[in-house]
Amino acid sequence: MFKNRHLFIKTLKKKIGEIEQQQRIYILSLLVGLLSALAAAILKNAIHYTYLFITNQGTFGRGAAYYFLFPLLGMFLTMLFVKFFVKDNIGHGISRVLYAISKKKSFLKTHNTWTSLVASTLTIAFGGSVGAEAPIVLTGSSIGSVIGRLFRLNYRNVTLLIGCGAAGAVSGIFKAPVAGIVFTLEILMLDLTTSSIIPLMISSVTAATVSYFLMGDTVLFTFKLKEAFIISNIPWYLVLGLVCGLVSAYFTRMTLMLETSFDKIRNDYMKLAIGGTIVCVLILIFPPFFGEGYNSVMSLLQGNTDTVANVDWLKSLGNNYWSLIFFLVCLILLKVVATSSTNAAGGVGGIFAPTLFIGGVNGFVVASLLNRFLNITLPDNRFVLAGMAGMMAGVMHAPLTAIFLIAEITGGYDLLIPLIITSTVAYITIRGFERHSIYHIQLARRGELITHDKDKMVLTFMDWKKEIETDLIKVRSSDTLRDLVSIISKSKRNIFPVVDEYNVLEGVVSLDDVRDIMFNTELYDNTTMSDLMSIPPSYIDKKESIETVMEAFRTTGAWNLPVLDNGYYVGFISKARIYGTYRELLIQHTAE
Repeated sequence: MFKNRHLFIKTLKKKIGEIEQQQRIYILSLLVGLLSALAAAILKNAIHYTYLFITNQGTFGRGAAYYFLFPLLGMFLTMLFVKFFVKDNIGHGISRVLYAISKKKSFLKTHNTWTSLVASTLTIAFGGSVGAEAPIVLTGSSIGSVIGRLFRLNYRNVTLLIGCGAAGAVSGIFKAPVAGIVFTLEILMLDLTTSSIIPLMISSVTAATVSYFLMGDTVLFTFKLKEAFIISNIPWYLVLGLVCGLVSAYFTRMTLMLETSFDKIRNDYMKLAIGGTIVCVLILIFPPFFGEGYNSVMSLLQGNTDTVANVDWLKSLGNNYWSLIFFLVCLILLKVVATSSTNAAGGVGGIFAPTLFIGGVNGFVVASLLNRFLNITLPDNRFVLAGMAGMMAGVMHAPLTAIFLIAEITGGYDLLIPLIITSTVAYITIRGFERHSIYHIQLARRGELITHDKDKMVLTFMDWKKEIETDLIKVRSSDTLRDLVSIISKSKRNIFPVVDEYNVLEGVVSLDDVRDIMFNTELYDNTTMSDLMSIPPSYIDKKESIETVMEAFRTTGAWNLPVLDNGYYVGFISKARIYGTYRELLIQHTAE
């Protein structure tokens, strides 16, 4: 059986390899879209049926008294699976894809095509307060990476198939093909070119079609708008966008702060105990934190606030309007704690669903408060949807993805103007606080972020340390002109670094410095390198980034600069060599 499968794959590779390159990419993008949609369907159903199994068809067995402990069990099982079986970090799926594109030549390990599905199922089905979208994007992207490498495609085309996998994953899980394409362009930052948009379209539409076929009309959640858009409500969507932008800034900074705090805990079991306890307590107090939270969003869209706030302690407060608002504001502010604690405790999931959850609750609260204090009538469900778009635009810095995703979920574009207004204002607002999205911020701080800026993109790929020239012959400051002339006769270079006995650079002697005296034998024995050497206009530390190297060449005007490692001489870096490599990479990564 294994032999027949190997023969089939070998034959398939040969047949597809004979097809013209562009047609081959189209075929592979269709295959990636198909497999990504299948992965999305498997994950959705795995979460759903695992949840029904462990909770006895959603009734929590003998009662709901202990259901809040399920997330801790799920995180424990996930941690064991990752720690002892996977033996690799599979959290923060989208950031992992970005890092692979940026620093690993689009290489994603083969196990990522399925391990995230298992881990996120254990986390979410047991009640972990995270989303399934990031794991499925990592899965789809990994499928693209594996298929690209299987057919020996170059970096650019493997990256394109990674984008196809991400687009297919988003399209398949939300049944939103346009949002899948735009997500890839905004979040993964693939270039919008003729050669890239068609494969993305093929993959995304294929995934949406497969999703319709396998899961029907309902994917994660769906909602049909009935009321017409009222133009006089535009100012209130501006207010909602501002609030979403501020809440997005809070969510982003709290996430980073909590992750940093948990990272300081070295013991995995201690992280599980602390993070798991936090999640369980929060779920006990706020049951909507159990799982992804889409059921609560649907309840708000349908106006069923009693379903969302069906908590005994809330009823003891009087079950009035202000107790409801207090409860919902707590959901907005504390969801980030539940999500970050879930991931930190060993769970595997993303912030996509939590962002939509917070946005929906936020939209409902804003509409409710405006209605009460200004005595106006704003449609709660429209503000719930616009709030979801606003939060996504703010947290992910992806306003177009937010607009098209919510528009496709609602089955039409009647809400398009409010979505554009809310998403745009939210995006502009958070840009005043955070330049990069929550997915990009850590990579940006390390200088590893790919962008649509061609110059920055190419610089990100350059490993300038590989261009360091170490074949220059070193001399000592006590060496004489006679010694140097002897060295010049054997050297192919015209630069000679002067170092001491500890390999510390003292200066540089160039051929131009001795050209006028090198044939004057009277100076051979009484002229030393200390008399001839000069101090370089600048030094470059081996730890510096490529941007610093380029800036050093720009400010000094030098053609060669010495490279040091903690003060010790390493070699020289040449401007000509750096710019030659830059040009090669620019052609390689931007050619149509």
